[in-house]
Amino acid sequence: MTNAAQAVSDKSDLFRFVEIDPNASEKIIAPRYSYWKSVFRVFFRKKINIFLLLCLALILITSFVMPLFWEYDLMENVMHPETFNLSPAEAIKYYGGFSLKWMLGTGNFGNSIFYGIVASARTSLTLATICAAINMLVGIVMGAVWGYSKKFDAVMLVIYNIIANVPYILLIIVLVYIIGSGFWSFVFALTVTGWLGIAYFFRTQVMIIRDREYSLASRCLGTPIPRMISKNILPFLTSVIVTLLATELPSYISMEVYLSYIGAGLSAEVPSLGRMIEEAQSAFLTFPWAFWAPVAIASAITVILYVLGQNLADASDPRTHM
Repeated sequence: MTNAAQAVSDKSDLFRFVEIDPNASEKIIAPRYSYWKSVFRVFFRKKINIFLLLCLALILITSFVMPLFWEYDLMENVMHPETFNLSPAEAIKYYGGFSLKWMLGTGNFGNSIFYGIVASARTSLTLATICAAINMLVGIVMGAVWGYSKKFDAVMLVIYNIIANVPYILLIIVLVYIIGSGFWSFVFALTVTGWLGIAYFFRTQVMIIRDREYSLASRCLGTPIPRMISKNILPFLTSVIVTLLATELPSYISMEVYLSYIGAGLSAEVPSLGRMIEEAQSAFLTFPWAFWAPVAIASAITVILYVLGQNLADASDPRTHM
């Protein structure tokens, strides 16, 4: 066989005739797509997120599990002045060896700084979660209705313009002085108008989406307004919701620390990072361990929540799933 014939024979082995199947040509083969599976794949692609999640898990376990085995008492050593303001080394030496309870030293009343930080972190995380859940839920629902209904929009704009001109911090301080500084009173003060800014933000986002072609088509077909909002509008705002949540969670922790620091936060019987900082700030040069430990924990919690939230918001954007 000549070289030319051999080449033709080799090429013929590479191809074959196929029969035309009209039914098979109608089938579209595409990989199954899961939105949240894709979100978490993008999210965990960054190794820093895994590290921060481990740090957050450690903080959560320490804050919510450890107190089940002991109870923090601010005044447990108030009758023993020799235990006041002991450094970590002095506290370990005084109590006869290393222990978690005294590894950060003692405070103004001989109280364990480590136990105080754990109890205070639990208060801050619980407060932030409850406030964020209430404000986000009410804000998203009210914002969706606000942006879709023109009659409701006219009424809510008047209410928003009145309340928005009152400084938020001042309003919280006045409410705390009126209704008290307990935990649930403080939650009420943070949420009674806290949802309004979120609702106004979502009102703008909904107004952008409501007049798109598919929304107009659904309206012409007689789709009910609740279904329009839940199916046509809110799914397109998933990344926006996650982004806003990323800023809301740490903001409530910062708010609690700041208000407790200036004396307008939680009551004295509720453990608080802000109150620990406020009590130690007058002598932070003399007893730095009592000041910098709660500052470091408050900063760490805020930064971890913010960075994780921002990275999750980026991952929830469908444009990052390419």
